[in-house]
Amino acid sequence: MYPKFKCNSLTLAIAGVFSIAPFAYAQSTPPEPQKNTEETNPNANAKEKAAVKKTDAASKDNVQKVTINGGRTDLEERRQSTAAKMIFGREELDRNGDSSLGEVLKRLPGVTIGGRPGRGGDIRMRGMGNGYTQILINGERAPRGFSMDSLTPDQVERIEIMRGPVAEFSTQAIAGTINIVLREEYKQKDIDLKTSLGFEQGRIAPNVSVTVPGEIGSLSYALSGSVFQNRQHDESTTSTNEKGVDGKDALIQNQADQTNRKTTGIHFTPRFNYRFENGDTLTMQPFLMLSRSDSSNQSEVDQLYRSPTLVAPTPYAFATFGAHAETTFLRGFGNWQHKFDDNAKLNIKFGGGLGKMDNSSLRYQFDKAGNQIDIISDVNNTRDSSLNTGGKYTKPFGEGHTLAAGWDLEAGQRSQTRVSLDNGQPQFADSGDNLDASTRRLAVFVQDEFDISPQFAAYAGLRWEGIKTSSTSSKGAVNNTSSVWSPLLHGVWRIPDSKDQIRASLTNSYRAPALNDLIALPSISNLNGPTRPDRTGNPLLKPELSKGMDIAYEHYLTRAGIVSANFFIRDINDLIRRRTVLTDTSTGQRWVSSPVNIGHAVTRGLELEAKFQLQEFFPDGPAIDVRSNYSHFWSKVDDVPGPNNRLDQQPSQTANFGLDYRPSKIPLTVGGNINWTPAYVIQNSDTQVTSTGIKRQMDLYGLWKFNSNLQVRLSANNLRANDYLSGTVVTTGGINHADYTTARTYTTWTLRVEMKL
Repeated sequence: MYPKFKCNSLTLAIAGVFSIAPFAYAQSTPPEPQKNTEETNPNANAKEKAAVKKTDAASKDNVQKVTINGGRTDLEERRQSTAAKMIFGREELDRNGDSSLGEVLKRLPGVTIGGRPGRGGDIRMRGMGNGYTQILINGERAPRGFSMDSLTPDQVERIEIMRGPVAEFSTQAIAGTINIVLREEYKQKDIDLKTSLGFEQGRIAPNVSVTVPGEIGSLSYALSGSVFQNRQHDESTTSTNEKGVDGKDALIQNQADQTNRKTTGIHFTPRFNYRFENGDTLTMQPFLMLSRSDSSNQSEVDQLYRSPTLVAPTPYAFATFGAHAETTFLRGFGNWQHKFDDNAKLNIKFGGGLGKMDNSSLRYQFDKAGNQIDIISDVNNTRDSSLNTGGKYTKPFGEGHTLAAGWDLEAGQRSQTRVSLDNGQPQFADSGDNLDASTRRLAVFVQDEFDISPQFAAYAGLRWEGIKTSSTSSKGAVNNTSSVWSPLLHGVWRIPDSKDQIRASLTNSYRAPALNDLIALPSISNLNGPTRPDRTGNPLLKPELSKGMDIAYEHYLTRAGIVSANFFIRDINDLIRRRTVLTDTSTGQRWVSSPVNIGHAVTRGLELEAKFQLQEFFPDGPAIDVRSNYSHFWSKVDDVPGPNNRLDQQPSQTANFGLDYRPSKIPLTVGGNINWTPAYVIQNSDTQVTSTGIKRQMDLYGLWKFNSNLQVRLSANNLRANDYLSGTVVTTGGINHADYTTARTYTTWTLRVEMKL
C-alpha cells in the first residue's frame, strides 16, 4: 500500500547535497551596506521499545567496543518523541574537546553563535537571537546575566533542542528551546578526571574537571566540578567616514584597539538522588559558578580629516582603559517525584538562585599633545535573587493516552547601583541612585499526549503565562504587565513498514521584553554618536506574539543515522526593534537607542540534516561518520523599508559539515568540522543598516585511546582564523555616518587528557 523507501544511494546523494552545496556560495568579504520535553509514552509500541541497535562488523580488523545499557539511544529518543526534539549526549559533547559550550552548540542543526569566532556570543536558533531562542538549564530559565558560553562541556550531561514549544515549559520560544541538562548521576563507579591546556597566541589556558560518583545506602551522588583560567588578546580597527548634507566628507578617521584579558573561574555541580522506601525519589542539584576577570585596553584614534563645521564631539587621540569584574551565581534545582498505585505520577520542582555581579572600570583619554582631557569611571553593582516552584501531575488513561497538568511560579528581585562619572561629573541623571526591580511569573498548563493509532500520535497543550515587572528609581515607579495564552498542537505519523515518519506542529509562542529593555539605567557611550549611542529601556513595551507551523520528514537509517528536512514559518506581531534618535538629556543632546514595538514580521526557513555512517552504504569502506546540516532562512519586517528588511542579525544561510574517521588496527580517531555563515546585510530601521562578514570556522581533532581508562585528545579550533568584519551605516538629517570594523580572530589549540580512576 505504501511505497518502500530504498534509498541507500539516494540518501547518500541527498546527504552530500545537504552538506556540500551551501559552501559554493561562500563570500570572501562582507557586502557593502545599502542605504518537550514531554513525558515518554508508557504505552508505546512494545516492539519498538524492545528494539536493540545492532552494529554489523565492517571487517575482522575493525572491531569496536560496544557498551550496552537499558536506556534508549539519543536517536531513538528523538524518534519516539511526539513533539520534535533532538538530543545530543556525551558523545557529541566530548568529540572535539571544546573548552566552552558555545563551541559545541555552533555545530548543532539550526544553531548559530553571534559575534566573532572564539569569543562567544548570543545563542541563536534559526538565526534568531535577542530572546527569540529560549535557553533553559535543567528545564528552568537561565538566571539574568548568566553567559552560557561560560559553562564548560564537562559540566553538561546532554543538550536537548526543541524546535517547537511544549506546554510544560515556557512558550517564550519563538525560534525554539535549548535545554542544557547538567551532569546526572553516574551509573559506573569510575572517577572521571580531565585536564587540558589551551594555547592561543602562546597564552596558556589550563582547565581541570573531575566527577566523583558514589552511593551511600539509598543516597546516590555525583560530585562534578572544574577550575579554569584563560588569557586572551584582541585587536580591532574601525574606519569611520561621515558625509554632511552636501555629500562631502566631514570626517575621516581610523581607530585601533588592543585588549588583554585574564579570566579565572570555578564551577561546581554536584547531584544527589535519594530513593525512599515507598519508591519516592528526591533529587537535589546545586550549581555554583565563580568567575573573575581583569582586562586592559589601549585605543588610538588617527583623525585624517575633520570639517571645521562638524558639530560631533571631538574624539580623544589616545586612551587607556582598565576593568575588573567579579561574578557569582548560585542556583539550586530540586525535584520530588511520587508514583501512585494507578500509574499516576506527581513531580514537584523547587529552587532558587542568587547572583552577584560587580564591575568597575577606569578610562583615561588624551589629546594629540598628550594632555589628559577625560577621566571616566564606572562602577556597576548588581544583585539578583529568585525563587521558583512548579509541579506536574501525569496520569495515563487507557492504552496510549497520557494527560498532564501543572503550574510554574517564579519571583525575582534585582537591585542595581551604578555610578558613572566623567571628570567627576555624573554622566546621566540617575548616576549613583538605586534601581530596584522585581518580576513575577505565573503559568498553568495542561497537555494531552495520545496514540490515535499504531502509526499516528498527537500532542495537544494549552499554557497561560503572565508576567509582571515593577521597578522603582529616583524618577518614580514603573509597572509592566502582560499575559499570553498559547495553544499547541504536535503530531507524528509513522509510515508503516519503515522507521520513517512525518511531523507537523501548529503553535503559539511569544517573546517577552527583556528586563533591561523595560527598565534599565542608561548605558553611556564614551564616544556618543549615531553609531555609538547611549542605550536605555522602554517600560511601555508589549510582548511579541507569534503563530507558527513546522513540517518535517525524517528518514532513519539502519546504522544509527538520519536524513531529515524541516520547514518552518513564524508570523510575528508587535515586533521589538531599537531606534536611535538625537535626544535632549540633562547633560545635553545625545544619541540614544531605545526599544519600541514597530509592527509585523514573517520568517520562514528550510532545515536539512544528514548524519550517517559511511559503511551504511559501503560495507567494506572505511569507518567514517558523517555529520552535516544546512539551513536557509527568509524573513521580512513590514514596517522597515527594503531591501534587506530582515529580522535583526538573521543570516540567510548557515551550514556545518563534519567527519570522524577511525582507522583499523590502531586506537585512533581523527575528525573535524567546517562551520559556515555567509556575509549578510540587515536594514534595521529606516535610518540604520548593518553588515556582517562571512564566518568560516574549521575545527580539527585527534583522539588516541591508550586503553579504556586513558585517552588523549588534541584539537584545533578556528584553524583558518579569518578576520571578522562588520559595519554600520546611519543616515539621518541628510548626514551619512559609516563605521567599518575589522577584528582579528585566532586559532586555539587544546591538549586534553581524559582518565578514569
